[in-house]
Amino acid sequence: MPSSSHLKSNVDLVVLHVTVTDSAGQFVSGLQQGNFKVSEDKIDQKTSFFSRDDIPVTMGLVIDNSGSMREKRQQVNAAAMTFVKTSNPQDEAFVVNFNDEYYLDTDGDFTSDQRNLNEALSRIDTRGSTALYDAVIGSLDHLKKGHKDKRVLLLVTDGDDDASRMSFEDTIKAAEKSNAAIYTIGVFSDDDRKNDKRMVRHSKKVLEELAEATGGQAYFPDSLSDVTPICEHVASEIRNQYTLGYYPTNAAKDGTFRQVRVDVIPPEHMGKLVVRTRTGYYSPKADVGQ
Repeated sequence: MPSSSHLKSNVDLVVLHVTVTDSAGQFVSGLQQGNFKVSEDKIDQKTSFFSRDDIPVTMGLVIDNSGSMREKRQQVNAAAMTFVKTSNPQDEAFVVNFNDEYYLDTDGDFTSDQRNLNEALSRIDTRGSTALYDAVIGSLDHLKKGHKDKRVLLLVTDGDDDASRMSFEDTIKAAEKSNAAIYTIGVFSDDDRKNDKRMVRHSKKVLEELAEATGGQAYFPDSLSDVTPICEHVASEIRNQYTLGYYPTNAAKDGTFRQVRVDVIPPEHMGKLVVRTRTGYYSPKADVGQ
């Protein structure tokens, strides 16, 4: 069985990071490999790897820097730093600020230095439009350059995309290919909810679908004061996940999307449990001539 530090070398191993919560939303610990059932395209799979370790992650903080965020950035930045401080000290992170373009704002690209991250978050130039899709795709590309096997994006925005060259479909596909969990926070004001209901409704749909496809979670706090506890919760979730791995029975390297499902058979003393992981993955494509 491969160790958690050598997951990347097992190119055929499908790795799933799985969150399990009870009916009260509390993280469930103490489950064993036998409690999990994995299927791919409705065909049962044999779990070859199981871990409950707190695995360090490569994470990107992707923060909306458009004009409408001007009054929100101070509290959003504080919440993002809480997320960093609550995370595994061995994590590495980067910051992307975006408006009508996106910018990598971390000196040295990946860092565990909280001062460096705080400085990057403080580079506020709130103006322009919202190129959310471009920012997410660019951040997912940058995640691939990280040194950790587990990948996470934390995306904070208050608007709908109105400036990207790439489409939402492009963004979902990039997310599904990335093996990164995307956690989204929509920080809409009371005025947004009252006067721009269509924008809020569409933005929520986008943020929910991005999170659901990748095994993350979407949050829509009632006020900015709720963003910090949300970030603490997300950091705790990342540190309390199970990691499962399996070698697919379908060994074809055809580049197709494979649907994945994880179910939990709870111990007798537990009630119904909620399981969350990515919805699937794209199989690798064989090299031409093979």
